Amino acid sequence: MQQTISVLEMTLPVIVMILVGYLCRVKRLVSKEGLAGIKSVISNITLPVVLFKAFYTTEYSLKSLLYFAIIFTCCCVALAAGHLLNPLIKDSKLMPYLLSGFEVGMLGYALYGLLAGNDNISYMASVDLGQVIFVYTIYLTLLKNAAGQKTDLKGILISMVKNPAFQGVAVGILTGITGLGGLIAGSPAGGVFHEIIEMITLPTSGMILIIVGYELSMRKDIMLPVCKTIFLRIFVMGILLAISAFVMFQIVPFDKNLFMAMILLFSLPAPFIIPLYADVDSEGIYISTTLSMHTLVTIFIFVGLSVYAIN
Repeated sequence: MQQTISVLEMTLPVIVMILVGYLCRVKRLVSKEGLAGIKSVISNITLPVVLFKAFYTTEYSLKSLLYFAIIFTCCCVALAAGHLLNPLIKDSKLMPYLLSGFEVGMLGYALYGLLAGNDNISYMASVDLGQVIFVYTIYLTLLKNAAGQKTDLKGILISMVKNPAFQGVAVGILTGITGLGGLIAGSPAGGVFHEIIEMITLPTSGMILIIVGYELSMRKDIMLPVCKTIFLRIFVMGILLAISAFVMFQIVPFDKNLFMAMILLFSLPAPFIIPLYADVDSEGIYISTTLSMHTLVTIFIFVGLSVYAIN
């Protein structure tokens, strides 16, 4: 009975907030312009602070390089697999980008915080770093070129540096590596600093889940390619998770929180930024529906993972 209650404590808030987002659209409580405003607040303010908090509390060592190398390699392999499997989805040139990368910022941290507690969010940051660098370099460069927006690495790097989320990651890493984070936490101002960070980051999970619910779409005419894409992603990510977990825990001791972070990472949908950084044109509905449907799959996996978390 207690186990059931513990699982419900983690999963029901997620389901309820998604339903709230869905009702906001159905009842027209929030307009598309209002949703764009919520996204702007998350993207430019709360999410960068969430990322800063995650990375400045992370311990950096040779293990960090191992995590980076494994996840970065997995992202590259997944993108290559996407190009090999692309013929299975007719009339889509962007399908490979739905098979690689992970939506950690807008979804992963929110779910992991519920799963393992915000005090352990650095575990998610540990496995996120490799995919962050991958997404803002190789992924976006190839995505823009595939969508007909010719660009070069210089343009991508400039865009990366200007992105608030990446700035949060960069400042967090710099603060953590230099030890400045520890100095701040141990200073008389440490408590005030912590409370400010907490106040800014607390609404993020709820707002993100409302957005997920608001944007859920299940158009019948594109369900076949959407379901095929999701199946292919789960298949590829399942194999990569098994291999990467085996390799990682052959080198470092098994850590349950780290393992849960890896499972959650590989269950996440592709980055939500695809329509923001590329002209998706006629594939827009297909991409948004795939992201929405895969988010539901992630929630189901999260429910199962929550059972594992309390055992």
